Amino acid sequence: MTSIKDPAPGSYRRWAIFAIGSLNFLLSMFYRVSTAVISPALVREMDITSAQLSNLSAAFYYAFALCQLPLGIAIDRVGARIAMSLLSVAAVGGAVWFAMGTTPGQLTAARALLGIGMSGNMMILMALLSQWFPVNRFAFLTGTAVALGALGNLLAATPLAMLNLKIGWRASFVVFGLVNAVVVAAFIFVARDGPEARKGQARPRESILAGLRHLARMYGYWAISLSNFVRYGFFAALQSLWLAPFMTFGLGLSEINSANALFCMGIGYMVGLPFWGSISDRILLSRKRAVLPTMAAFCLIMLSFVRWERSPDLWKVFLACFGLGFTAAPGQIMYAHIKELVPHGMAARAMTSVNLFTILGVGAAIHLLGSLVGPDPSKLTTPESFSSLWWAGAVALVAACIVYGFVPDSSALRREGGRKAS
Repeated sequence: MTSIKDPAPGSYRRWAIFAIGSLNFLLSMFYRVSTAVISPALVREMDITSAQLSNLSAAFYYAFALCQLPLGIAIDRVGARIAMSLLSVAAVGGAVWFAMGTTPGQLTAARALLGIGMSGNMMILMALLSQWFPVNRFAFLTGTAVALGALGNLLAATPLAMLNLKIGWRASFVVFGLVNAVVVAAFIFVARDGPEARKGQARPRESILAGLRHLARMYGYWAISLSNFVRYGFFAALQSLWLAPFMTFGLGLSEINSANALFCMGIGYMVGLPFWGSISDRILLSRKRAVLPTMAAFCLIMLSFVRWERSPDLWKVFLACFGLGFTAAPGQIMYAHIKELVPHGMAARAMTSVNLFTILGVGAAIHLLGSLVGPDPSKLTTPESFSSLWWAGAVALVAACIVYGFVPDSSALRREGGRKAS
């Protein structure tokens, strides 16, 4: 029986890094969607228009995406702990500025600052997990961290709404800014860039852009980036916006049942993240064999909606939505895949460069599906009216499957196990 090299056997610190880092990522997920619940209060207080609300919400994502390339360079050059220290200033400052903002422009700028501050929460945790844990636990642990982070979406729903009613949205953001400061302080206190044996390891000495040029010449990088652009882009676009109109106007479900369908989709995603990570790490010993079949399954489930009839059985709806989330979740494994295709010193740059396209995919899919649906989705009263959504998603996913199919599989799991056995 082969075993994988463990860089820090018996370490308690690495589990503290995992726990506090997951909580830190939860805050990022909270801030991403926090404006939805308080938007009526913003409209009443500042007379904000729909366009201004859209800009306010989107500012977070665009700032987040633009930070990914410099973030990867910073992690590889100065270390994850220092990078988090710098970003924490922007995170807390953005929350407080948002609470104090008096104009739509100030709120938008504060959201952009929040996006900068939150841009490294997951990537920094991934970089640390890759140093502290063996390779055959990376996909499972990162999947679990993202699943726990998804609870931040729930925190930004009813709990934020109740806090808003109790103390107002301004005081609510001050509270979360203080919580953010405490969590980041704990993370910086606990985190180290690697186990004791690696603390003296030299940082990369090549030019700052050398690693990015190396990535730009890799077919695997572009194929993985495109695949995550499509897979997560369509998943997030459906979850955050377009699945609910299909359920309500196309299938004729009540708003409660449409919300329940979205809930099932979210649960499927949360369950699938650690499940498929573990399957990849421990059973398949492969990234590609976990990602490719599930991406095809995600495509088939999307395409099945083309033939649905109005007023279907609810259990079928909930099961299909759970399946969408469950088969979208292995996209997280692509971060492990690209990390294991590049030299060790380029891991952070590789993952953040993929993450750039992952985040941009959400905005692109939202706009694409919006152009297909038209200006008034309430006028689309049959499932067939929404068929263009599913065909567009299916075509894009088929293309992603073909492109990703030519990427060489990671051999890190088998290589490390064989090295230990010998």
